[in-house]
Amino acid sequence: MKKYSGNYDLEERTARFGENIIDLCKKIKSNTITAPLISQPIRSGTIIGANYMEANGSSSKKDFSNKIFIFKKESQETKHWLRMLRTAIKEFEGVIIKLYQEANELSMIFNKIVHTLNNRN
Repeated sequence: MKKYSGNYDLEERTARFGENIIDLCKKIKSNTITAPLISQPIRSGTIIGANYMEANGSSSKKDFSNKIFIFKKESQETKHWLRMLRTAIKEFEGVIIKLYQEANELSMIFNKIVHTLNNRN
C-alpha cells in the first residue's frame, strides 16, 4: 500500500487512495462473487480524486460545495464496497481495513468542508 505522508494535500491523498484501491483489486482473483466487488470500489474509490481535481476548478463556491458533497457520497459508497470485500476475501483483510479507515477519514474531511461552507453562507 502506497504511503501518504501529509494530511492536508487532498489532491495527493485522494490520488493515493485510488491507487491503493487499484493495487488491491488487481491482486484479487476474479470469480462470480468477487468480480462485482472488485469493479465497484474501483469506480467509487478512484472517482473521488478525479472529482476533487474538478472541484478545484469550480466556478463558484456553490459548485465547489456540491462537488465536495458528491465526494462524501462516493467515499461512503467506497466504504460499503470495502466492507463487502472484507467479508468475501479474508486474505487481504488488513489492507482492506486500512482502506476503509482512509475512506472514512476522507468522508469526515469532506463532511467538515461542506459544513464549513454551508455555515459561511
